[in-house]
Amino acid sequence: MQLETHLDTSPQYAALLKNNKSITIGVPKEKDSQENRVALNPSAVSILCQNGFEVLVEKNAGLKANFTDAEYLLAGASIKESPDEVMQTLIVLKINPPTPHELDLLRQNSFLISSIGNGPDLENTISVLIKKRITFLAFEYLEDSQGEKSIVRAMSEIAGSAVLLIAAEYLSSIHAGKGIVLGGITGLPPAQIVILGAGTVAEYAARTALGLGANVKVFDSEIYRLKRLKALLSHSLYAAILDQIHLKKAIEEADLVIGALSPKDLAKGYKIPEDWVADMKPNAVLIDVSIDRGGCFETSKPTSHFSPVFKQHGVIHYCVPNIASRFAHTASCVLSGVLEQILLKSTNEGGLESSILQNHNLVKGLVTFQGNVVNLEIAQKYKLKYKDPGIFNLGIN
Repeated sequence: MQLETHLDTSPQYAALLKNNKSITIGVPKEKDSQENRVALNPSAVSILCQNGFEVLVEKNAGLKANFTDAEYLLAGASIKESPDEVMQTLIVLKINPPTPHELDLLRQNSFLISSIGNGPDLENTISVLIKKRITFLAFEYLEDSQGEKSIVRAMSEIAGSAVLLIAAEYLSSIHAGKGIVLGGITGLPPAQIVILGAGTVAEYAARTALGLGANVKVFDSEIYRLKRLKALLSHSLYAAILDQIHLKKAIEEADLVIGALSPKDLAKGYKIPEDWVADMKPNAVLIDVSIDRGGCFETSKPTSHFSPVFKQHGVIHYCVPNIASRFAHTASCVLSGVLEQILLKSTNEGGLESSILQNHNLVKGLVTFQGNVVNLEIAQKYKLKYKDPGIFNLGIN
């Protein structure tokens, strides 16, 4: 990897977005059958159209999230039969990373806002984005004004709330589970829930579980995260450091185990061994929220929304990578709110490129800019030439 520090200005690129009223936004239909979300809902489209943007939506793009083409038309969008024209807009808003065909359709010097993912095509995707000088903002890196990864946190909030609903399904007799409810029932001991990790997923899962009356135990490698969680939820919350003796016993007694370890903990090799899973109660439920990062259990393997569970050692495993997509309407509304604000703010700051360079939280979301890789993590991973994004603007906020 080479570090390049001189500024390569592009007058043609700098001339983009001078007239906000001519800015076109494209919202394509996601091609992944597992993806039900859409980048903009009709409400956001209406506000953007009222502020001078032109929005092109591919036919049925919002259908899986319960938004009809008629609603988008009423909001002011144009409905397009194919992705070709939608992907040719100045700003493209997606959920998943672009497919190879979508990359071909993207126009030179345009803007892409989507997730970056970690699939095998990522290196080729970055290469095409550099060649086409596309400015790419990735959901995984975007931050709000407080330094919080707004989209990542929002999806984690949804996942944390959702895991209890999902667990309730598979603990029921209808799904050949243990036939128990998660809440505390008078005269009976409460359900036992173990949560690995003390981040956002744990916060929302624990809050929901405690509200139901379940007995919740949270384990994490960092004391400060456990203290934060106790302060947010309850000082009586069982919150302990990951250690073999207490964690193994808690897992053996659990009706539900939720795996939500941080990427740093997963990188350190924290993973529940298979023999621990084998010692769990028959028909207990294991939900691995971290499956897209390798998983928290040796027995985990990715599943899908169409076939979400499998049983191993008598334990029901739910390992769907994209839990938020299961609640697509809510997730789409959250995403719309974040993206709408980014675009509206750009109208008062000289266009999207200028707005990005004026706001540190948006700069943090940049992966490629003006034909350069400006994300150090990606540059190092693929041994690409790296430019510090700070050199593009001296007056960054």
